[in-house]
Amino acid sequence: MPTSSDMTTHTDPALLDALQHQVAVFARRAEQSRLGGVGQARNSMDRAAYLLLNRLDQEGPMGVKALAAGMGIDSSTVTRQVAPLVDSGLVSRATHPEDGRAVVLQLSERGQARLDEVRTSRRALMALVTEEWSEAEREAFTTLLTRFNASLADLTASLTPAGPAS
Repeated sequence: MPTSSDMTTHTDPALLDALQHQVAVFARRAEQSRLGGVGQARNSMDRAAYLLLNRLDQEGPMGVKALAAGMGIDSSTVTRQVAPLVDSGLVSRATHPEDGRAVVLQLSERGQARLDEVRTSRRALMALVTEEWSEAEREAFTTLLTRFNASLADLTASLTPAGPAS
C-alpha cells in the first residue's frame, strides 16, 4: 500500500493544501449552518436522524447490523441513535419477514412525512446555495463530492481495526 508521502509526491502540495483547507472550511460551515434547510423545518432534524431515516427510506426495512454496516458505524451507535426515532414514532420495529425471531427497523408513515418535510427544506437550501450555478456545475460537484465521500469512507474502513468476529 502506498504511503501518504508517496501519494503527495505526484500532486502539487499547494493544491493538496488548498483542498484540505477548503474541506476544513466546508466542515466548519456545514456544522455552523447544520445544512438544515430553510423555512419552518430548518435545523429541525439532526444529522444522525436524517441519515438513518434516509437510508431506511432508500433501502427499506433492515436490521440494526445491516443499517450500521451500510452507514459505516458501530451497531451500538445505531441502536443509541435509533431509540429516540422509535420513541417518537418516526421508526417502527417489525418482525423480520423471513426470520420471526429477528427484528427489522422501518420508516413509519409519520417518519416518511417528517423526512419528506426535512428533505424539502434541505433541497431549498441547496437550491439557494447553488442558485448561480449551472445544472452541469451542480452535477459535477455532486459527482465529485460523492466520489470524495466514498474515498474517505474506504480509507476510514481500511484504517479501522476489525473487531472481534461475531
